[in-house]
Amino acid sequence: MAGNKAAELPRKVYEKELLRLQAELVRLQEWVRANGTRLVVVFEGRDAAGKGGTIKRVSEHLNPRVARIAALPKPTERERTQWYFQRYVEHLPAAGEIVLFDRSWYNRAGVEHVMGFCTKEEHQLFLRQCPIFERMLVEDGILLRKYWFSVSDTEQQERFRRRLEDPLRRWKLSPMDLQSITHWEAYSRAKDEMLVHTDISEAPWYVVESDDKRKARLNMIAHLLSSVPYREVPPPVLELPERPASTGYQRPPRDLQTYVPDHAAGL
Repeated sequence: MAGNKAAELPRKVYEKELLRLQAELVRLQEWVRANGTRLVVVFEGRDAAGKGGTIKRVSEHLNPRVARIAALPKPTERERTQWYFQRYVEHLPAAGEIVLFDRSWYNRAGVEHVMGFCTKEEHQLFLRQCPIFERMLVEDGILLRKYWFSVSDTEQQERFRRRLEDPLRRWKLSPMDLQSITHWEAYSRAKDEMLVHTDISEAPWYVVESDDKRKARLNMIAHLLSSVPYREVPPPVLELPERPASTGYQRPPRDLQTYVPDHAAGL
């Protein structure tokens, strides 16, 4: 059953475990940095499946110089003439970096294919080349993890409805998102075909049940941590220095600078 709120993970339990897992993610990050590891995490799934919220929790306490999010816009006219994977390659990590792909090269297997933004020949070429491309990444030493967030049709529609009614989240919806409701079966077939061709031993797909967002986030993060052989890296020893004695500096008068009005004082 979709959206079973009665069985939803209690918030306090969720927040406690999330904080513990996020602390482990920081340890993972420090190991990646110190070890010169390259880690790629691909987040895919239907619209409103919970990818963005999970990415936010994964990256929340990480150093943006080490872990960055790659969320590419639609290709430019020049990029359309390139090898399909080319524009994704430049976003791959260097040593000591983590890249979280908020959607990835799998756009071609999903929205581009279903909505007719690529030809049948381009789609079939993608399905042939993608396993080769990913095997090359893994062979070169990149740790590649791929997660498919699975949401039911009723729960997706309910999330769309809530977004439409929430002015703070309405920006998340686009006409393309709403069309996914009428193309539900087409997206299902496209996903099934994608998994047949790209669920390879070197880079398998991991499906995240995401009707319960809290459980989905914890399950995905816990799995990622369990799949990487990281270890504790001793932090550098830091000491707060003593403030030196004053040499006579005096702050300029306040009226010489423009200050932000104290909005908070009126609350």
